[in-house]
Amino acid sequence: MTKLYRHQKAAEDSKVDLTPMLDVVFIMLIFFVVTASFVKESGYGLSRPESEQTPPPDAVQNIVFAITANNQVELDGRRIDARSVRANVERLSASNPEASVIIRADAKAKHRTIALISDQAREAGIAQISLLISE
Repeated sequence: MTKLYRHQKAAEDSKVDLTPMLDVVFIMLIFFVVTASFVKESGYGLSRPESEQTPPPDAVQNIVFAITANNQVELDGRRIDARSVRANVERLSASNPEASVIIRADAKAKHRTIALISDQAREAGIAQISLLISE
C-alpha cells in the first residue's frame, strides 16, 4: 500500500487543461484574419521619360582568335594565315590600345598553333592574352 502525502495530492490536482485556451486563441486568430481589411495604399504614379540618348558603345573591343579542330585560325569569322596574326593584332590594337587578345581553341587543336598565336600577339605589344579551350 502506498501512502500519499498531502503535497503529492495537491500536485496531482493542480494540473491545468490548456485545450480550451488553445481553442479560444485559434478562434480569435481566424476572426482577425477574416475581418481584417486590406487597403491599397494610395501613392503617386511615376513615369520616367524615355531616354533619347543611346548608351555609349563598349570602349574596349577584345581581339578574338578562334582555332578549329583542324588548326585553322579565324579572326572575326574569316579564316586567316597563322603567320599574319601579328599584323592583324597591330592593326586592331592601333585603333583600340586597351584591347586584349583572347584565343578560343578547340580541344583537338595543336598546342603549337596556340603558342604561335600567343607569341605573335606578344610581339605585337599585347601583354594580356587569355586562352579558352572548348570541348
